[in-house]
Amino acid sequence: MQEKGQEGPGRARKARNGPGNDNRAVLPVFLVTFPFFALIAAGYAAARARLLPLEAIPGLNTFVLYFALPCMLLRFGAGTPIAQLLDGSVALIWGASALAVVAGVVMFTRNARIGWNDAAFGALVAAFPNTGFMGVPLLVAILGAQAAGPMIITIAFDLVVTSSLCIALSRLDGAGEAGSGGRHGASQAARKALRGILVNPMPWSILLGVLLSAARWQLPGPIDRTIAMLADAASPVALFTIGAVLARSALLAREHVASAAVAEAMGTGSAAMPKAPLADVLPVVAVKLLLHPVLVWALGAGAIALGLPLSHAALVVIVLVAALPSASNVSMLAERFGADNGRIARIILWTTVAAFFSFPLAVGLLR
Repeated sequence: MQEKGQEGPGRARKARNGPGNDNRAVLPVFLVTFPFFALIAAGYAAARARLLPLEAIPGLNTFVLYFALPCMLLRFGAGTPIAQLLDGSVALIWGASALAVVAGVVMFTRNARIGWNDAAFGALVAAFPNTGFMGVPLLVAILGAQAAGPMIITIAFDLVVTSSLCIALSRLDGAGEAGSGGRHGASQAARKALRGILVNPMPWSILLGVLLSAARWQLPGPIDRTIAMLADAASPVALFTIGAVLARSALLAREHVASAAVAEAMGTGSAAMPKAPLADVLPVVAVKLLLHPVLVWALGAGAIALGLPLSHAALVVIVLVAALPSASNVSMLAERFGADNGRIARIILWTTVAAFFSFPLAVGLLR
């Protein structure tokens, strides 16, 4: 009742001040989010202009994935109360919404042109936000360190469950398994997914952070400072790398089309894969930036009404996580498993550009 009493005057003031009040609420958020998107744009421009060699981008990605980002997640995990890291309500709402997005995208996009492989990775790019590279530093800057706990839960679920499920679905038509059926392809994909989880340092850094939080153990000073230095580098390098990866995907796709056209003209190759039409791209973009956060909000609000112990603050965090653009590493996974990487890269690019405008609006609506 006290919260309602507090909200009432705010709503009355908003009604008196008119729509201009919403603009004033969004502007400070935009000023906070602008540097994050500016770093992405800088990475994109550097790679497109070849100031950053394309061969250097995997090195940046390796630094972020294996060194800086795990250290950042470890520090946030160790500094977050264990109850927030083991919040089953957050895991339930996030998991239900992610699985619903995967099921819906696969169901409505699979057709004569888009088989299980492309539909599954389209579902993954719709359900997997860029929480690690972008969401953690961005939402901590907006909401404070208390946002880390729910985000860590979403990262763990997406890495272990959502990714593995979509990889398994991608093998149902036997894609990439010449002379073998879908069952063999699915089992091989499951082994690849498990191996990918085991060698990915992010789940292990999250687990170590949870253990440190539960034991309330402090790392020795020199080790803690070393981890802090790597963690501080995670945000700018990760954002710059996102832009560089997007630019590389666009450049490589253009070069592939050009080389395939030359080979076809000379009679030494087959026709290039046609560029994915916008009808195969924009609906997935809309699902990622609009339907996914709305679904998380609806499920969370309904669960709270039914008595689920989910705090409003945690719900706001996971709704904003869902409003983030798609994870850039989905493009590399799609390429590895033989899906239409050009389509996936375009979806990631479109969600990243559109989120420059949509994400501050989402924050303004929820704050």
